[in-house]
Amino acid sequence: MPHNRIEKLRAAFGNVSRVLILPHNDPDPDAIASALGLRYLLAQKFNLVASVAYKGFIGRAENRALVGYLGNPLIRFRNSILDEGVAVALVDTQPGVGNHPLPERHSAAVVIDHHGLVPGTETAQYADVRPEIGSTSSILTEYLIKAGVEPSKELATALFYGIKTDTMGLSRHANVVDISAYFHLQPKIDVKALGKIEQAQVPLTYFKSIDNAMHSGKIFDNDVLITYLGKLDYPDKCAEIADFMMRMQGITWVFCMGVFRRELIISARTISEEMRAGKLVREIIKDKGTAGGHGAMAAGHIELTDGEDPGQVAAQLEADILLHLRGKADIPSVPVI
Repeated sequence: MPHNRIEKLRAAFGNVSRVLILPHNDPDPDAIASALGLRYLLAQKFNLVASVAYKGFIGRAENRALVGYLGNPLIRFRNSILDEGVAVALVDTQPGVGNHPLPERHSAAVVIDHHGLVPGTETAQYADVRPEIGSTSSILTEYLIKAGVEPSKELATALFYGIKTDTMGLSRHANVVDISAYFHLQPKIDVKALGKIEQAQVPLTYFKSIDNAMHSGKIFDNDVLITYLGKLDYPDKCAEIADFMMRMQGITWVFCMGVFRRELIISARTISEEMRAGKLVREIIKDKGTAGGHGAMAAGHIELTDGEDPGQVAAQLEADILLHLRGKADIPSVPVI
């Protein structure tokens, strides 16, 4: 990383008194850790006061355990914190993608992300977007190293976990930056705490959702599994179940759908980066909502209108998925169980 990148990051905030760091909605470990990594860097290196705010839910048991271990440092986003004295940094997301609470009229001073570059990011004073890297936590770890800032044990644990979850322990979409950050952090982490986070107890509803996914799931062409969960108790339940079902022998694609409030959520998983899951989900969502992801994992959200049947929307998405994957929508299926 060029030595002046840290200086450019600082210059982008100008003479503001406060910084507001926004990860994407329903933040996962990578978003949580990288946002807190930036906050720590600004405090230790530049004596800048920053807060991390989020919109949505932290519902997954592991994610709640991580936030609890860190001392519950995230605050709920509200419009009143976007006053004239604050500069905004978007982390693990970008302007215009629709998965963060920053209004379109309010520009971001800084954008740091590992997803594909999207229009609008160029308006930021400083942007570091590197889709070839497996996690935003790796980028922030690189910043800390270059700035000569030693992370606390808690932050090191969070950043390590962020890299581990987004790259599946360096087995998915990881490059030299991820590998370097992962092994730089490893000796600094709280091993016992990480074990408790990864093995956090889950509520009974988790197992009921697995049962629901198994009974509603259908397998097409022997390797495409599509399931509809209906009503969700938290929005990242689809991603959680998709991760679980991706372990089924012989399956190369998993699509898990569900409804949270007035949004239909879809999570996609596949066995290889070359399958381009993010591109597929963007193509089936189109202008009906927001979508994004990488080669092996992706997600989309569709805002449901009043009176719209979510089951019918999910059925249409199922047909669109099969049309994109196999060239036709009327493929016979077999139940998962």
